[in-house]
Amino acid sequence: MENVGVEGEAAGDAGAQTVPAREREREPHPSDSLRTFGAVVQALREHAGLSRADLAAAVQYSKHTVESVELGRRMPDEAFVERAEEALGNTGALRKAARHLTRGEVGLAAWFRRWARLEREAVSLCTYECRLVPGLLQSEAYARALFENRIPLLTDEQLEAQVAARMERQRMLYERPTVPFHFIVEEAVLRRRLGGVEVWREQLSYVLEHTSPRNVTLQIMPLEAEYHSCMDGPLRLLETPEGRRLAYSEGQENGRLIGDSKEVRVLQQRYDTLRSQALHPKDSRALLERLRGET
Repeated sequence: MENVGVEGEAAGDAGAQTVPAREREREPHPSDSLRTFGAVVQALREHAGLSRADLAAAVQYSKHTVESVELGRRMPDEAFVERAEEALGNTGALRKAARHLTRGEVGLAAWFRRWARLEREAVSLCTYECRLVPGLLQSEAYARALFENRIPLLTDEQLEAQVAARMERQRMLYERPTVPFHFIVEEAVLRRRLGGVEVWREQLSYVLEHTSPRNVTLQIMPLEAEYHSCMDGPLRLLETPEGRRLAYSEGQENGRLIGDSKEVRVLQQRYDTLRSQALHPKDSRALLERLRGET
């Protein structure tokens, strides 16, 4: 079986892949609205008896651009919509449809999109974090503080898109109540008062609330722990509906989706060992309660 690349394409023989810089500017995974708009363009073009080359000449774009729009792989700009509308009968259908266009997975880093799609179908998810509160457990204020600290600075529009995408991902915790979600988080992460005391207290309450469902488990790795099996950094693991196990690791401006069974097995062993080294879930919640009570 071929290993899966981070952009959702086959990665050949590589067991793990980092998204190259040139790939980060590609159109995100097509949204339903892009696919629908593209289908409407194609239907109107075929009804008018035009080839893609004919439409390309009429809208003054390349044949490749027309093809990409029709397949939902490219967001059409205003000029394309207007020229296509005129070339395809001026029915008003394209102008109206264009108002509802959205890019796929706005706010998600290119190297994370493939993993985000796999998350939505996974039958189990495990996360270890040593840098920040896991995205699925972040309050909106905490997420906003994270993105406000981003270097280089984000525009207001980019920041709002990032926050919205992060909040949207969290819906799966409640929409999938039979899927087990397991988190291990370093105590130091939960002690860091990112965004200020109020944001920090709210974040602790948020974690307590969002790890209370029966399918969500949180364990804290205490500061005084003498043993630690995951010193190499953050780690995520999942199992697909087909029973395949995949892993994901992330660093500065890159991420790796790992499909090689031997490497995933080693990472799973590390995570399983870390579970035995972390605090019991009940003790972890008690620690959170104590932290929230600190001034």
